[in-house]
Amino acid sequence: MNLKAENFNVLKGLISAVFFLLVTGAVTGLIQNPLYVRMVQITVFDYFFLLSTSVLAGLYFGKEKCSLLGGRIAGISGVTGFLAFGCPICNVILLSFFSTSAIMTYFDPLRPYLGFISTLMIGFFVYRDFLETRNQQVQSG
Repeated sequence: MNLKAENFNVLKGLISAVFFLLVTGAVTGLIQNPLYVRMVQITVFDYFFLLSTSVLAGLYFGKEKCSLLGGRIAGISGVTGFLAFGCPICNVILLSFFSTSAIMTYFDPLRPYLGFISTLMIGFFVYRDFLETRNQQVQSG
C-alpha cells in the first residue's frame, strides 16, 4: 500500500488548498477583512465546511492525474461547499432568484446538508482516485 511520490504534487496540493481557503474565506467573511462584513452569524459548521472543502480540494488538485468526471464533481462540490459556508443573504445569485425572507426561511436551514453533500462528493472522488492509483501501481508491479 505504498503510493509513489510522483503521483501527488505536495506543493500544488498545498497551494490549491491555501488558495481556496483564503479566497473563499475572505469572500464569505469567515476570514475577517475590511472589505466584507458578513450579514448572518458565523457557525461552527461554516468553519468546518470551509476547512474540509479546502483540504479535500488540495488533495484532489494535488494529484497528478485528475479524471474529467472527477474534475467536474470537484467543481460542483466546490460551488456546493461555497453555498454551504457562504452568507446566504449576501449571495447575489441567490438574491436574484429569491427574496431575503425566502432564502432565510427555506435555504438557510439546508446549508449544513449542502456542506455534508459537498464534503462527501469530493471526499468520495479523492478516495476513488486513491484506490485507482493504488490498483494501477499493484498491477504494474
